[in-house]
Amino acid sequence: MLDRLTDQPADKILKLMQSYKEDPRDDKLDLGVGVYKDENGNTPVMRAVKKAERRILEDQTTKAYVGLAGDPDYARTMRELVLADSVAADRVAAIATPGGTGAFRQGVDLVRLANPDATFHVSAPTWPNHVSILKTTGTPFTEYRYFDAATGEVDVDGMMADLEKVAEGDVVLLHGCCHNPTGANLTGEQWSGVAELLRERGALPFVDIAYQGFGDGLDEDAAGTRILAETQPEMLIGASCSKNFGIYRERTGILFAIGDAANTKTTQGNMNHLNRQNYSFPPDHGARVVSTILDDPELRADWQAELEEMRTTMLSLRQQLADELRQRTNSDTFDFVARHRGMFSRLGIDADKVEQMRRDHRVYMVSDSRINVAGLNEATVPQLAEAIAKTCA
Repeated sequence: MLDRLTDQPADKILKLMQSYKEDPRDDKLDLGVGVYKDENGNTPVMRAVKKAERRILEDQTTKAYVGLAGDPDYARTMRELVLADSVAADRVAAIATPGGTGAFRQGVDLVRLANPDATFHVSAPTWPNHVSILKTTGTPFTEYRYFDAATGEVDVDGMMADLEKVAEGDVVLLHGCCHNPTGANLTGEQWSGVAELLRERGALPFVDIAYQGFGDGLDEDAAGTRILAETQPEMLIGASCSKNFGIYRERTGILFAIGDAANTKTTQGNMNHLNRQNYSFPPDHGARVVSTILDDPELRADWQAELEEMRTTMLSLRQQLADELRQRTNSDTFDFVARHRGMFSRLGIDADKVEQMRRDHRVYMVSDSRINVAGLNEATVPQLAEAIAKTCA
């Protein structure tokens, strides 16, 4: 049987990581992999995470399974972090998942249980794994316009025109903040317009929020998600703790389903069922770290302070890169980099020039010109700006 298998296409980012590792040149620059790096190129364990893990190590008395949905304290603290008071708690069902990827996959399967005929509408572009999971599960999907490569901003008119065509019962996938891969975000007013349109169309919003706190702040980054929660009869939210808690390898995510309170018990039962069929019980260590931090005022304050340091560092690097590029190109072509938010920006450079930068300047970025801003530091920003200016002259 196994001899019937054929090779799967290589993941672009994983392939890029391997090429970077194999490159013997000094001063090579990795802007592909989506992890936060400090000024020394390391991905640190956050202070509050270390403290929480020490506390858990000392206090934990068992490694027995948690429930199918995961630890209730984790669900509660994450609901409060993402949704605040935008929706009544009795309208929210939740399951812990292995990362934000697991949350998206479980959300797709929940939709397929509820409405097998639903089509997913995803932004053009979106995170590649969204499309990969939809294809793997045989879920129909289509794209809506989102990013204007010429301006580096959201194509709001195109987006709204495409969403006008969404059928009742379809699912619209939205990035809660810090859009991956573009870095271009909706404004509060635009979120309200999307919310009104989706409600009129009878569509189900599915928000993927993986970078809360990396853009404009914890509450600011959740504002669009909360607008939807306040206005929609139903919605799904997949959240990740990988980035804002720096616990990538712990695979800590959560799926929320918001609906009528009368249906919450049935919805919760279906979500528990999906966890049971997929991996029985969700992992707990990362979830326990998160709830420990969020429930302790001192740990939470320290976590928020370090998260704010990371956020402002990325904003500073964005501004530095935009300034360096303006100076070297004598144009405002790349000013949008400073207006983008989160870890990523798409530069609008074609694949041939991206390859040329890798070959001639030791700069590694995804072929669609997505860069991880958090992979830079003050010393390497000029290197990237010089590579872009020389390649795109």
